[in-house]
Amino acid sequence: MKNVSDFLSDVRENDQPSGEMYDCLQALWWEAKGDWDRAHDIAQDEGTRDGDWIHAYLHRVEGDLGNAGYWYRRAGKPAKGRESLKEEWEELSAYFLGRQEGDGGMTDDTG
Repeated sequence: MKNVSDFLSDVRENDQPSGEMYDCLQALWWEAKGDWDRAHDIAQDEGTRDGDWIHAYLHRVEGDLGNAGYWYRRAGKPAKGRESLKEEWEELSAYFLGRQEGDGGMTDDTG
């Protein structure tokens, strides 16, 4: 997958994400599929700043802005508020797709 459009097609066409997909992309995949709990578990277990960024987004989806703010700070990212959830999901997806593509499998940013 090279872009967000391909990633969304993968979500629509499949029941499971690819096992070769980076964990942060899997979390976004499950969130797009409507399984917030599974996405949250993956992001929380990631244990990296990348996972913290996804974790922040997921709490924003949930409407828990205080908790989201905490996770944005842990991720070293500015808290979102003006962007739509769709815009942020696309930003995250594009970022992690680019990293996976560039790293040929990715290594985590552990901070």
